[in-house]
Amino acid sequence: MSDRWPERVWYDDSLSSRLARGALAPLSWAYAGGTALRNRLYDSGTLESCRPALPVLAVGNLSVGGTGKTPVAAWAAARLLEAGARPAIVLRGYGGDEPLVHQRLNPWAVVVADADRLRGVERARAEGADCAILDDAFQHRRIQRIEDWLLVAAEQWRPGQRCLPAGPLRESAAAVARASLIVVTRKSSPREQAERVAAKLAAGGAGAPLAIVHLAPDGLRRVRGDSFAPLTRLNGARVLAIAAIGAPGEFFAQLRAHGARVDEAAYRDHHSFEGRDVQSLTTRGAARELVVCTLKDAVKLAPLWPQNGPELWYVSQTAVVEHGADALDTSLTNLLAARVGAPPTAGSAGPDSRDHGYRSSPADQ
Repeated sequence: MSDRWPERVWYDDSLSSRLARGALAPLSWAYAGGTALRNRLYDSGTLESCRPALPVLAVGNLSVGGTGKTPVAAWAAARLLEAGARPAIVLRGYGGDEPLVHQRLNPWAVVVADADRLRGVERARAEGADCAILDDAFQHRRIQRIEDWLLVAAEQWRPGQRCLPAGPLRESAAAVARASLIVVTRKSSPREQAERVAAKLAAGGAGAPLAIVHLAPDGLRRVRGDSFAPLTRLNGARVLAIAAIGAPGEFFAQLRAHGARVDEAAYRDHHSFEGRDVQSLTTRGAARELVVCTLKDAVKLAPLWPQNGPELWYVSQTAVVEHGADALDTSLTNLLAARVGAPPTAGSAGPDSRDHGYRSSPADQ
């Protein structure tokens, strides 16, 4: 069975997928019951949420992978840096790729990988940080946070989705109520679809402000060196596309949207590439015009990729805020104001202020 069989069970409407979801339903009910009990224990104070050493913004999701947590967390860190803060990005470090990605995207931010998030925030403070972003922490209720961003991927959201293993949810949809801000992300979906998802979330009782962020490819960068190529390079090209991420299909769809003829090489999320993988990929890539991967894969493949192999490129992404700039700005302002010793005006610049470092999209009017 392929590495992508869970996605087929969760999202396909075929008879076999529906039967599989039905067979797995009892396990989903047990899983949902366990997470609901855990949430009730935190809500009642029976399980304690601890105050961290720094004010925290948590970025996470309800579903398994593929919503854009890492690029959105990196975007938030960049905005905080530009506002004069010293943010840290604290994450579990599962798979070894995400800390390297954050170090590449925000070299001036503190990046800490620690399975114990409270200890990680303490380490971040010792390294000079004055606030922290927790990447993938919506379910990490042991740590208190100033702001709680819940990401929902427009491509993946469906009404009535189930908890694991019959569906992609880590906890029931009722947990949306905990979010201080809901960010609908989109990669290959049109903006109209993201707007429909946002409207349905609002109609379903989501009381938090809503934003829409397009995770858009903005060019190709060579893994070795500083070479850059525009996305027009993809048009008509035969491309070997490598993705070991939560939703590889969205990456492939982005490449096809720019005219690439894609040969897919999909792996499990956080796949640890080995010599035999690289040998297979370089052989396949030699018969293509371009070999392209995600940044998350580039940081792992770079030290393994042979010097005499086909050139390896990764797609650089940019986060474009299409709706909800004011809500995002207010949330970051709250975090800035919570820093110890922060001046009263810290982070109070508006969403188009040069001091804040954010530019509204023309569509965000």
